[in-house]
Amino acid sequence: MAIAAAASGKSAGSGVAGWLARTRRDGVQNSPLLALPALIFLLVFFVLPLFRMLQLSVFDPDFTLKHYAEYVEVPAYATVTAHTFLLAITVALLCLVLGYPVAYAVNSSSPRIRRLVLIPIMLPYLTSLMVRTYAWMVLLGRTGLFNQILGAVGIGPLKLMNNSFGVYVGMVHVLLPLMILPLLSAMANIDRRLVLAASSLGAPPWMAFARVFLPLSLPGIVAGTSLVFIVALGYFVTPALLGSLENTTISMLINEQVGIALNWGLAATLGVVLLLATLVALAAALLMASMIGRALGLGEIRILGARM
Repeated sequence: MAIAAAASGKSAGSGVAGWLARTRRDGVQNSPLLALPALIFLLVFFVLPLFRMLQLSVFDPDFTLKHYAEYVEVPAYATVTAHTFLLAITVALLCLVLGYPVAYAVNSSSPRIRRLVLIPIMLPYLTSLMVRTYAWMVLLGRTGLFNQILGAVGIGPLKLMNNSFGVYVGMVHVLLPLMILPLLSAMANIDRRLVLAASSLGAPPWMAFARVFLPLSLPGIVAGTSLVFIVALGYFVTPALLGSLENTTISMLINEQVGIALNWGLAATLGVVLLLATLVALAAALLMASMIGRALGLGEIRILGARM
């Protein structure tokens, strides 16, 4: 026993000494312990809450799948889920249509103008979400600025909020920077001499853009669209304040189950469904990006840090 204990102590000591020796040899910056704070942070603030959500969805208090059965049996939940995805897809496409020309114009400008233009692009995103949403309520209201302008030209007043139009306007305004920044990052890495080479070979400007610049900016398009889509899936404040019952999202259902019905099990089930749907959508975006990248000869494309 004494010999075993001594051997164990010697082994532990040699292990610590070996680790210290490797740290001195490789440098502190290469020590695996540097990742420990990040791992603890992820465990406490990401893994444990997700595990708790999964636990609440299947234990009430004993193991049960009744909340998942209720989600499948009630048609309203499937309708809200489909509407949430349609809303997120529409917002992502609107941000792409509006953000691509802005990113292209900013990327084509001088560095000084680029810095000046980025300030108004990022400033709304740095403002409180509630403040921005209430500002749109004031602007889109029946007596708001937009209806006053429409009334002056004999068109208004129109119903610009408490409908899908108000929700799209508010969400696009909030999420547009998340589309522009990835596009700018991708466009900044494009060698403009390739476009000039296409023009020198006789391609008109629109063809040089469509055949050279646009395919090379595909990583930014895929990354920005995926980012906006994923964030839009979990939006709550803007649809709740600018929309109506037709614009109910999964996040609004979760809030209702937690704050009004006090049904934490069903709320956790809706959260799990939203999480799984987001993962499936992201996997589909990665697969589509990989297929398009191979078809266009672009090689690997990154989406949110993932490599294809």
